[in-house]
Amino acid sequence: MTKTMRAISVQRAGGPEVLTEVELPKPEPGPVEILVRVHAAGVNPTDWKGRARGHAFTTPPPYVPGYDVSGVVEAVGPGVLMYQPGDEVFGMPLFPKPPGAYAEYVVAPPRHFARKPAGLDHTTAAGLPLAGLTAWQSLVDHANVQPGQRVLVHAAAGGVGHLAVQIAKARGAYVIGTASAAKHDFVRGLGADEMIDYRTEDFTEKTGDLDIVIDTIGGDYGPKSRAVLRPGGIHVVLANAADDTFLLVEPDHAGMLALVDLVETGRLTVTVDSVFPLGDAAKAHERGETGTATGKIVLTVVGNTGE
Repeated sequence: MTKTMRAISVQRAGGPEVLTEVELPKPEPGPVEILVRVHAAGVNPTDWKGRARGHAFTTPPPYVPGYDVSGVVEAVGPGVLMYQPGDEVFGMPLFPKPPGAYAEYVVAPPRHFARKPAGLDHTTAAGLPLAGLTAWQSLVDHANVQPGQRVLVHAAAGGVGHLAVQIAKARGAYVIGTASAAKHDFVRGLGADEMIDYRTEDFTEKTGDLDIVIDTIGGDYGPKSRAVLRPGGIHVVLANAADDTFLLVEPDHAGMLALVDLVETGRLTVTVDSVFPLGDAAKAHERGETGTATGKIVLTVVGNTGE
């Protein structure tokens, strides 16, 4: 068996061109760890933001980026009874430390994964963990969204946004989304009750008395979003704005199981905007940085190497 693996490395701070294909030692699982052969890896804003600033939170270059994993368990370490080789799993392990999903193999604790829903292929499943857990933890764990509450989701066609719309609807909320006019039909198809074109309309003039705002944008959207909340309403900031307390997602086995249940009962779908082979990670970042993706961007790992 091979002792090395292909991976994409951030060599230094910079644009997409700093993403470099490298050959690294294949990891081995230690106690209470599993080795997952990565079939697909999700691409998230934190990936290209970390690349641009030259570090993934506290991890300096060179490092392998990527948090979203979908793949197959290849080996288990001592003490693991939860999975066995051959199991299909997906997850967001180790966040905020990057597990190195832009690679052929990842090692992480078993409870940072869940069994992949049978109805999702690896490409689609890889788009769910980070964005899905962010939406779930924001709406359910933090805001405790309830039936009939009024929820505003900014960037409702984006990776987190399109999942937040569906989770809020599954919990019985009345959902308002902001997006460009061309994406309104898409978001309405996910269950949004109202749509606002952020390019031509001021959401503060179109909404009010809101219970929850999911804010993936930050900046001046922060005070404007708080202005349309009812007394006691909750503003969930997912952008690291200097003047806000923001929510940072974390690995969450129970949250993953909740997402699986929503998928398997037909209440949550993942939209994949575009798919790139591992070697084209730079192109995937370029696509992400346009800010126009609808849903998730995904890298395929197995399937583009002749296997």
